Amino acid sequence: MELLDIIIRPIVLLILVIIFSSFTYYLWWKMKKTEKNRELLELKYNQLENDAGQMKLGNLESKLNPHLFKNILNSIQSHAYQTYFALDKMSNVLDYILYDSSKKFVTPKEEIEFALNLVEINKIKLSPLFELKVKMKVNENEHLYTQKLMAPLISIDLIENAFKHADLQKSDSFIDITFQLKDNVFALTVANSVSSKVPLEKPHSGIGNATLEQRLDIIYKDVYKLDRFIENEVYIAHLKINLLEHKAKMLAARR
Repeated sequence: MELLDIIIRPIVLLILVIIFSSFTYYLWWKMKKTEKNRELLELKYNQLENDAGQMKLGNLESKLNPHLFKNILNSIQSHAYQTYFALDKMSNVLDYILYDSSKKFVTPKEEIEFALNLVEINKIKLSPLFELKVKMKVNENEHLYTQKLMAPLISIDLIENAFKHADLQKSDSFIDITFQLKDNVFALTVANSVSSKVPLEKPHSGIGNATLEQRLDIIYKDVYKLDRFIENEVYIAHLKINLLEHKAKMLAARR
């Protein structure tokens, strides 16, 4: 009997060890499979979220371009005597809208040049005595100046709002536009005297403002800041985008 115990006991222990090891391996395998499924689900969720963002962005941009085009045509129509000059600038603007606005990103240089052409078109609304100042505080030696990091047409709404809401006939009215690129940060500040006239509500008014903020949220998330406020009867809009942080996030997303 003792001999039988001596023979059977190791066998039973071995079987128990094998069962325990198999069960442990099964649990480990199940855990790894669950972890892998979780990672796949997370990847699919992120992809769906990204696709939804891109679809939303595409929808916003489809509203943006016709809205911009209509405003430009209205500017030209209101002052036909300057049509030749306006059409020359219009040609540059149309090239940008047709060929560059469909790109995901353009360079700060391209976006600023487009905005300056847009300002020239809007100037035909103004009397020669109207005070319009455009300041360039751009360091063209910044290495990000010619890198594709700017969302196309991101600057137009702030500029167009100034021309839309300033009293262009009032003698002391003004518009100040300042472009800045320094320490890898792009900034656009637009200030205009507030019109005493009550603005006439138009259908679809405010599309530009809503579109701009939604595009900024989708594209730049937490690396931008947009402030709008009135101070001493002057409306000020200030947009700041940290292009270096945006570039770092773009590179990280590709890994």
